[in-house]
Amino acid sequence: MDHSADLLQQNTHFAFGKNWASYAELVTPAKITEAVAGLKRLVGDELTGQRWLDVGCGSGLHSLAALQLGAAEVVATDLDPDSVTTTRALLTQLAPTATWRASEHSVFDLAQAGFGQFGVVYSWGVLHHTGDLSGALRAAAGAVAPGGLLVVALYRKTPLCSLWKLEKRFYAHASPRTQRLLRAGYIALYKLALRLTGRNFKRHIEEYQTNRGMDFAHDVHDWMGGWPYESITPAQTAQAMSELGFTPVRSFLDTRGKLGLFGSGCDEYVYRKT
Repeated sequence: MDHSADLLQQNTHFAFGKNWASYAELVTPAKITEAVAGLKRLVGDELTGQRWLDVGCGSGLHSLAALQLGAAEVVATDLDPDSVTTTRALLTQLAPTATWRASEHSVFDLAQAGFGQFGVVYSWGVLHHTGDLSGALRAAAGAVAPGGLLVVALYRKTPLCSLWKLEKRFYAHASPRTQRLLRAGYIALYKLALRLTGRNFKRHIEEYQTNRGMDFAHDVHDWMGGWPYESITPAQTAQAMSELGFTPVRSFLDTRGKLGLFGSGCDEYVYRKT
């Protein structure tokens, strides 16, 4: 990854916040239930009474889920001001009496933010978009209290990741019209691939689900524009977390597309600070 750009400057990154703000308008009780179930799958009952840090809060949906699963306090952070605004609006509306705050912070300045340490630090699909995945993992790990959990989802490395990196860098800085054309091309090829494997595109869209709470259209935009971009293998993740003093609790590995023709899925990891 090119480290010449200032990683703390949001204007060097894809406009994730605008995409999340658009998605937040589609949040329904069913989406909230889905987010709660996805989070419980990762952390079980360990959120009750804990301080929760959401690194890269996006729409705020998973911070809301954490509160519903018993978190005593939620701190939601994001580099993108649109994500912070969206999270504040969502939590103000749906968790007005809970203890939470949302603030504009990069993962790299958590140590200076004065938040302290947390029983659960959560970062789903974020750290690989910072421009320094290794440094972001260290920074997030530093916010975990002894015995606490670090929950992360990271793009699985595929043979085509280098090509996707080029595509994302171009897409992130392209005009809205060019982005629409690129998305149309991607979706057309996706439809064709489904048809060739005997699947129905309309049904696929109706049944489309992601653990982070996103629909197909917003997910395509997020994937194609997700710059900066890095990916990592499960073995590399295990080594990095061991060196940081964490032991594995559970993982859910994405094995749908080993080649990465239509992108890379996220592997989900839960580690405990020992």
